[in-house]
Amino acid sequence: MATSRKSPPTLSIIVPVRDHARTITRVLQALKPFRERNTEIVVVDGGSRDDTVALARPLADQVIQSAPGLAQQMNEGAKVANGFIFLFLRPETQLPPDADTQVMYGRARDTAVWGRFDLRIAGRHMLLPLVARYLNWRSRASGIATGDQAIFVQRETFFRIGGFLHVPVMEDVELCERLRAISPPICVTSRVTVPGERYDRDGVWKTLRDQTAMRVRYRMGVKPERLAARYAQTQVETSPAVSSSGSAQARPRSSTPR
Repeated sequence: MATSRKSPPTLSIIVPVRDHARTITRVLQALKPFRERNTEIVVVDGGSRDDTVALARPLADQVIQSAPGLAQQMNEGAKVANGFIFLFLRPETQLPPDADTQVMYGRARDTAVWGRFDLRIAGRHMLLPLVARYLNWRSRASGIATGDQAIFVQRETFFRIGGFLHVPVMEDVELCERLRAISPPICVTSRVTVPGERYDRDGVWKTLRDQTAMRVRYRMGVKPERLAARYAQTQVETSPAVSSSGSAQARPRSSTPR
């Protein structure tokens, strides 16, 4: 008797991790419903020194090793992924329950080759809903997303433009700038959730000021390596690192402040 086979996945979720043993089980358990609907889960480890890899193997379709760095890890994940669409998911970003169907629906009704999600920021500060609304508006107006927004892109397009540039920060914005030249993004209104520890710790205005300053310097032509060094100086007193929306994250640390 012939055995039934799963059809090839349409969507591959690529998750770069490093030293995420404390959270990787929760992260991948949250992706289980997508996996049950034939979405491929690819975990790319950037040299963990804990049990991240062992914990991830039973909960993912593929777990591979890579040199550290978000850009490098996401590119390596794309090389082995089988989906027609790649969705790049930071481990601290939580997808909405209908993320897979929203991506497919957006692709079916739009000729765009890439997209991103609106976001909400989880935290104690009363202004976080307004901050999220502002960030979502700015992303729509500029056609630029950052990694916290779960960027997704058509496989052929991703490889045609060469994937992520290997830079320590702003790799997500730089990718979006090249994608935007091909098509505007699909803006999914279902919201991903990102933690807002930095807003709670440092305050909304200081966080927004620091994030805006880095983006302005990038627009003025400052090299990502210099931006990374400057940003690291502001974070030396804190651990773990801070992600694009002001959320704390374990390594790999390569993120774009908003």
